[in-house]
Amino acid sequence: MKKLFSILAITAMVFAGTFSAKATVSPIILSNANTLAATTAVTALQDEEEAAVEEESRGFHQELKDRFVEGGPAFMGIVLLCLILGLAFAIERIIYLYLSTTNTQKLADDVEEALKSGGVEAAKEVCRNTKGPVASIYYQGLDRADESIDAAEKAVIAYGGVQMGQLEKNVSWISLFIAIAPMLGFMGTVIGMISAFDKIEAAGDMNPSLVAGGIKIALLTTVFGLIVAIILQVFYNFIIAKIDSIVNSMEDASITLIDMLVDNKNK
Repeated sequence: MKKLFSILAITAMVFAGTFSAKATVSPIILSNANTLAATTAVTALQDEEEAAVEEESRGFHQELKDRFVEGGPAFMGIVLLCLILGLAFAIERIIYLYLSTTNTQKLADDVEEALKSGGVEAAKEVCRNTKGPVASIYYQGLDRADESIDAAEKAVIAYGGVQMGQLEKNVSWISLFIAIAPMLGFMGTVIGMISAFDKIEAAGDMNPSLVAGGIKIALLTTVFGLIVAIILQVFYNFIIAKIDSIVNSMEDASITLIDMLVDNKNK
C-alpha cells in the first residue's frame, strides 16, 4: 500500500514538473516567434521602400527611353539629331559671346589715358592687348585717326558691321533646328495617322486596338519635336539677348572713341 502511494506521488510530481516546464517554455517560444515575425516584416518593408526609391530614380530616364523607342527610330532619331546639333551651335555661340564680352568702361579709360600720355600708337597698343570686338573697333578707328575724324568714324562703322556679323554667326542654324524639330514631329503624326487608317482598312473593322499604336506613335513624335524646339528656343533667346547687349556696348564705345579723338585733335 505504501509502495502504491509512493508510485502515485512520484507520478504526480513528474506530471506537475512537465506541465510547469511546458508553461515556462511556451511564452519563450511565443516571444521568439513574435520577434522573428516582426523582424521579417520590417525587412520586407525596407526592401519594398528601397525598390520604390530605385524605381523612382530610374523611372523618368527609363520612361523617356521607352517612349523614344516607341516613337520609332526614323523620325525620333532625326529629332534627336536636331537637338544635338542645335545644342552644339548654341554652346559654341555662348562660349564665343562670353569671350567677346569686354569691360567697355575700363577699355575707354585706358585708351583715353594712353592717348593723353603716349598718343595714338600707345592707344593702339592698349587695343592690341585687349580681346573682344570693342577693342577691335577701337583699333580700326585709331588706325584711321591720322587721316581725319571722318575717316576714323567710317572705319568704326564699317568694322562694327563686320563684328556684328561675327557675333551672329551660326545663330541662323539654331533657328533652323527650332523650326525643323516640330515639323518633323508633325510629319511623324501624319504618318502615324496614315498607318492607323491603313490598319483599319485592312481589317475592315473599327477596332480601337488597331489604331491605338499608330496614334500613339503620332503623339510621341509630336511631343518630342515640341520638347526639342522649346529647349533650343530658350538657348536662342539667351544668345540673342547677349548679342544685343554686346552690340549696344559697341555702339556706345564707338561714340566714346570719336569724342576722344576729337578732344585729342583739338588739344
